[in-house]
Amino acid sequence: MASILICDDDIAVHTSLGIYLEADNFLYTSVYDGKESLEKALKGKFDLVILDIMMPGLSGIEVCKEIRKVSKIPIIMLTAKGEEIDILLGLELGADDYIVKPFNPREVVARVKTVLRRLEDINVKKLASIVRFRELEVNASTYKLLLNNVSIDATPKEIEILFMLISNPGVALSRDEILDKVWGADYTYVDRRTIDTHINRIRSHLPMDYAERIQSVYGVGYKFEDGI
Repeated sequence: MASILICDDDIAVHTSLGIYLEADNFLYTSVYDGKESLEKALKGKFDLVILDIMMPGLSGIEVCKEIRKVSKIPIIMLTAKGEEIDILLGLELGADDYIVKPFNPREVVARVKTVLRRLEDINVKKLASIVRFRELEVNASTYKLLLNNVSIDATPKEIEILFMLISNPGVALSRDEILDKVWGADYTYVDRRTIDTHINRIRSHLPMDYAERIQSVYGVGYKFEDGI
């Protein structure tokens, strides 16, 4: 159940939003000034912040700026008509969306769902770019290769090849398949023996019990054997 922090000095905003958020099974916490908003956002465990631009103590813009220094929590800004400059500034500081007052509470809840769904999709994609085998982790998004949480130097192409092999355990992948996936449209200009060179380098980065799992398949290419 997602938890929402509502930051606005207008009690009516909390009342109306609260009714619709609870109806959609959201939890929510209310704060009424900028200083408390910042403290709650940084210390609490919230999934999203609804942040009014005009609040006593600290403005929503200032709160957004401070939050973004340390957190990527989704932020939806609430703003009155005629505050276009503040809207742009808020988005530049990292707000994920904005809604102009007066608003329909249903619209706000719909925007909350959209932003949270977008974040979930991003997180799923990030997870999909990480593959692990025992203590070995290959991250094709950040191009990091870790063994026992210790970074191993490897080129981006080496990491992509290893990611592809470990993602398909036991499956023999041809050199052309690897070239097509890793080099893309340019692979027709790459010598197929380049794959052999990259495989040898990948093996050299790894301890023997990992390196020997990258097996040559005669007449085809290579496979990662996870069952040895």
